[in-house]
Amino acid sequence: MAHIRDLIAGGPTLSFEFFPPKTDEGQRSLEKAIGELDLLEPSFVSVTYGAGGSTRERTRDIVVGITATHDYPAMAHLTCIGHTRAEIEELLADYAANGVHNILALAGDPPVDGSPATGDFRYASELVQLIRSVGDFSVGVAAFPEVHPRSETNREDRAHLAAKMAQADFAITQFFFDPVPFLRLRDDLDRLGCATPLLPGIIPVLNPASVRRFADLNGARVPPRFWSRLEAATPDERVELAVEHAVELVSELVAEGVPGVHLYTLNRADASARIAGAFRLGA
Repeated sequence: MAHIRDLIAGGPTLSFEFFPPKTDEGQRSLEKAIGELDLLEPSFVSVTYGAGGSTRERTRDIVVGITATHDYPAMAHLTCIGHTRAEIEELLADYAANGVHNILALAGDPPVDGSPATGDFRYASELVQLIRSVGDFSVGVAAFPEVHPRSETNREDRAHLAAKMAQADFAITQFFFDPVPFLRLRDDLDRLGCATPLLPGIIPVLNPASVRRFADLNGARVPPRFWSRLEAATPDERVELAVEHAVELVSELVAEGVPGVHLYTLNRADASARIAGAFRLGA
């Protein structure tokens, strides 16, 4: 199975992100979304990993299942806070044995009660180093265009991110709604000498309340006028607004020469398929 680093080197990529469902109905919805988005021939897909490993087995099963049945690679998200080195090594060995060779290395969230994090890791960079030491994986990391929520300053954030990306093959950003923060991040990294490919993460806003909660956690600025229109719209109108906004955003990013586009699907194909269908990216 292909390494994502090689796919990105070959030209602009198109990728989709899914999450492990909690119910049988959710599983059917996920399978339907994957089937519909297959028609767009994505370069790769990714599957998220719940806080503290809460979806470990479900993430693993979905990633391994896609890898076994599709021509494109599935990338497993993996967080390290709360895990031991032995646990991570065991999971990586299982992935390698099942043909999974692409990992998105994440720190994960600290305990919500403010207590010290457990496990053998604190930073995503430590996880990247471990992954590198145990096998031939293509390793991605996360980036925050509008500064990591736990960073004290923009300068500190960019320096830490550049050092982390220097160890990785690529980075994928948290979602954003305006091209300026992404382009500013790209330019900041360039000035720091970081040449690791940076893929923008884009989310169609089909559920404003839910996406706003994610945005608050990630430090993403919500455009007030656009949000007001979304909240006042009917469900059908909201889909049109979400697609229109995302297509405009992706158009600007493609014109700037981004190495690919990563769409957060929320396990729905309709909006993501229309957004991706507007561009010639991927396989």
